[in-house]
Amino acid sequence: MTVYDTAVVGGGLLGCATAWHLARAGNRVLLVEKDQVNRHASGQNAGSLHFQLEFRMVEHGDDAARAAARALPLHLDAVRAWATIEDELGERCGVSRTGGLMLAETPAEIAVLDRKAALEREYGLDVAVLSGPELRRFAPYLADTVLAAGHVPGEGKANPRLVTPALARAAGRHGAVLRTGCRVTGLHRRGRHWELRTGAGPGDTAGETHLADTVVLAGGVWTAELAAMADVRLPVFPVGLTMSATARSRPFLPHLIQHVGRRLSMKQTEDGNVLIGGGWPAKLVSRAGRVDLETNPELRYESLVGNADAARVVPAVFDLPVIRTWTGMTTLTPDHLPLLGAVPRRPGLYVATGGSAFTLGLTYARLLAAMVVTGEPDRSIEDYSPSRFGALNFV
Repeated sequence: MTVYDTAVVGGGLLGCATAWHLARAGNRVLLVEKDQVNRHASGQNAGSLHFQLEFRMVEHGDDAARAAARALPLHLDAVRAWATIEDELGERCGVSRTGGLMLAETPAEIAVLDRKAALEREYGLDVAVLSGPELRRFAPYLADTVLAAGHVPGEGKANPRLVTPALARAAGRHGAVLRTGCRVTGLHRRGRHWELRTGAGPGDTAGETHLADTVVLAGGVWTAELAAMADVRLPVFPVGLTMSATARSRPFLPHLIQHVGRRLSMKQTEDGNVLIGGGWPAKLVSRAGRVDLETNPELRYESLVGNADAARVVPAVFDLPVIRTWTGMTTLTPDHLPLLGAVPRRPGLYVATGGSAFTLGLTYARLLAAMVVTGEPDRSIEDYSPSRFGALNFV
């Protein structure tokens, strides 16, 4: 039986990036994914690279915004990570960082925008609030109802269909073993190793047992289920989301668009489609009183209408037919901060999920890999440690 240095569970952006970092540092890495690489949240989201605080982080007032801002050091790191990822991988990942705008349409929203920008500057984020003729010259496609916008130059988008497979290939080139169609069914400490049992599946017909010195849980909405196998309860929750895509159009929307007063994210792809989302919910499917994580969330009519409301701030979208709407799931923690680091009282067990997991995925991966290899990341991640929920669990 091969004993790996690290087993990474989850074949999304985070898991593949972690495997890549570890493998190129010389670790013997096993990556286990129950379906196909990029099958779930990493491939279902709209690919926004948003470094400003999102609407969900500012809608509950200044105290909540200040608490959420504790993740901004990770956002600054992610600005740099996305700037270099295509060169590091030697592949196109559809990364475009032409800037992002967070819109305000009322005086009250402008006040929120100003306070948000001041808070972000405290952490070093390069953000400016544009208004009047300056905003009209910068973004002439905006409706007249838009009075001001927070602008961050490094924001933009990546192509979710390209980046995670590119990371998986890079991990493989450095020697990581990738096992897809291979669900983890057991996770136990055996001596100085972790024992992972995998169930029968298309890529693992008989089920197998693997040993690893360390384990990284990067399973997205399945994180709590995986942690429970190690007798750990993590307070993470699945959230259903709705996104829509329009038909192709001429290029007219160069920026990532968000709104400070309501749910909205919007961007135009290289092919000309406009992708619309921003946190509009989808209905999680429950069976026998538990959320069924194997079934995509159901579409909610009000979220479809909410996506369509994007046309109100970018009128050119109004004439574009919606050709596809889909749902997906992501993971949040009760305090909206990432869950990142070593799991207390479980030597060699690490976890990463929550927060803005697509935008911050490359940063999570680099920091986790550093913890595994050297014992210390190059920046403090104490604020995001699972130990902050220690009073709830960690027997």
